[in-house]
Amino acid sequence: MPAGPRPTGPKAFRRRLLAPVAVSVAVALALAGCSSSSSSSSSSPSSAPPSAQSAGTGSGSGTGQTSSAPTAQPGGPNQLQDAYQRVIANVLPSVVQITTGESLGSGIVYDDKGDIVTNAHVVGTATTFTVTLANSSTPLDASLVASYPDSDLAVIRLGSPPGGLKPAVFGDSGKVQLGQITLAMGSPLGLSSSVTQGIVSATGRTVSEPQGGGSPGATIGNMVQTSAAINPGNSGGALVNLDSQVIGINTLAATEPQSNGAAAPGIGFAIPASTITSIADQLIKQGKVTNSGRAALGVVARSSFNQQFQPAGAVVVSVTPGGAAAAAGLQAGDVITKLGDTPIDSLNALTTALASLTPGSKVTVTYTRDGTSRTADVTLGTLATP
Repeated sequence: MPAGPRPTGPKAFRRRLLAPVAVSVAVALALAGCSSSSSSSSSSPSSAPPSAQSAGTGSGSGTGQTSSAPTAQPGGPNQLQDAYQRVIANVLPSVVQITTGESLGSGIVYDDKGDIVTNAHVVGTATTFTVTLANSSTPLDASLVASYPDSDLAVIRLGSPPGGLKPAVFGDSGKVQLGQITLAMGSPLGLSSSVTQGIVSATGRTVSEPQGGGSPGATIGNMVQTSAAINPGNSGGALVNLDSQVIGINTLAATEPQSNGAAAPGIGFAIPASTITSIADQLIKQGKVTNSGRAALGVVARSSFNQQFQPAGAVVVSVTPGGAAAAAGLQAGDVITKLGDTPIDSLNALTTALASLTPGSKVTVTYTRDGTSRTADVTLGTLATP
């Protein structure tokens, strides 16, 4: 599954299937991405405990027409089942299967013009695709609008959008709550229009994807962790709440490194809706991202090692003129050892720490210069885009 620095909760992720990063529980994350499996149709929500309650978010913001589903109340399995089925009826028509070469992933209809948002690692290096809608078996041609691998997001566009295309409704990421019921929709292992259920297990995760499979690897902040099953082919699909709103794009699933990459059930990650809409809007309107929304220190750095060849920080190779680090007095040769309260023992750790912060944040940087430990208060800038 992951890229860049490592997750704040989990630690290493692997990719290409898409492979995972690792988690602190000695689990590796794998991208829930592409699969060469042939597709077949299936739509079967998992059952849930009768006592489960929904914690639906408020009205969503984003593209598409607003629809609502009843909030499940504790009172028996039928009410919860009815809620699941209504959400599936509302949202599943907006989830598509994307095929590129021998790889397969998922996507979400973003607008009625035929724009579809998905993961950059699903797109890879391809520029043309075959898309199959949830309510049709007819393959449709699509082409790349633009991709932004740093946030693992991309937009493709149908060449001839059919009538009745149903854009998804995107929710408010700030209202996603721990314990909220979620449904993951996509094409795991090529099984189109599949649905699994779970809850929001955590929010605010920072996850690093592995390189490969058409992705340079990305470190993504503020991800939603879910217990809904996410498998290869689910990448780019929708993570949905009981208000029929997309709260994330399914991106990573965990695997256990000590079990030859066997699945670690109940640990999946989704890029939050706020990131999706911000990046997708820019890709559609401008063909590129001009405001990444990601914090930057304004340095080029590499991992530093002590005399015992152990990781010992991130050494600054160069400082961007006029950047955040330059304004705070950091210089080439300084070794960053802490960002705020987070210890930094490598470039990967520095990248991960920055991914959890936002532009304009003020943070204390601890570093050594000429063998002396120092600190500097830095106001972070915005990560430049290509």
